[in-house]
Formats: sequence, structure tokens, C-alpha cells
Amino acid sequence: MDTGDRIRLSGEGEAGANGGPAGDLYVQVSVREHPIFQRDGKHLYCEVPISFVDAALGGELDVPTLEGRVKLKVPAETQTGKLFRLRGKGITPVRGGGVGDLMVKVIVETPISLNARQKELLREFQDATEEGKHKHSPKRHGFFDSVKKFFEDMT
Repeated sequence: MDTGDRIRLSGEGEAGANGGPAGDLYVQVSVREHPIFQRDGKHLYCEVPISFVDAALGGELDVPTLEGRVKLKVPAETQTGKLFRLRGKGITPVRGGGVGDLMVKVIVETPISLNARQKELLREFQDATEEGKHKHSPKRHGFFDSVKKFFEDMT
């Protein structure tokens, strides 16, 4: 069931006027928000944070489902916002039809509270990737190339 669905209970309402039969009782459903999942019909959505290293090199994540955890293989070079579909891990509709899917959106977390050595390693990594800028950050450079072209076309 989902928010807005109604259940009709025949003859369970108030008694009719002048001794008439009882009316029907209608119960309208309101589903409480879930702390992990958002629902869209029979499909569920959730966001799962992943580390920069797992996004770059690939790895496995434990993903929550309504039946428990499942393993999700994250391929190397996964970008933040990537959606993975887990078929059959959504909602079973009351009125029949196939089970929905769980859509998992990965969010790459930027490390925080880095110590001096970690910062040094990241600077070395940045220097090592400067040579192939367009190769290592295609979206970033594609975006800035588009912005540059936009402003050039304005003149």
C-alpha cells in the first residue's frame, strides 16, 4: 500500500438514519517517511556513500534492502551520482504485478580531517594526473570547454 490508498470496510461505518443499515467505513493510508528509502510506486531509491578510493579503483558495498543487506560491485572509475538497479528489491504491489526495483545512487565522499601525510599524498596524486588533465577528468574539462566556448560565442 502507498500514501493515498483507501480501504473500504462494508457495513462498518455509522448506523443509518431511522434504523437503516450501517454505512461503509473508509480508511485512508498515510505511509511514514523511511530514513533510508524513498518510494516511487513499486520502486525504491536510496543513496549510499562510497569512498574516493572505491570510486576510482572499484570495490564492493553493502547495500540495505527490505530483506537485508546485499553486495553491490562498484566498477572502477565510478562517478558520483551513478545509479545502480537492483532488480526485484523494491515493493510488491498490492494489486498484483511484478516486484519493483531498488535504485542505488552512489555519492562519492570527499575525505575530511586529513593529516599532513594524507594531504601530501593527494598533492602528489594531483601532480601525477596534471599531465593528462582531459583524460583523468573528462566531465570537468568538458564543462569548462563548454563554458569557454559559450563566452567566445557571445563576442
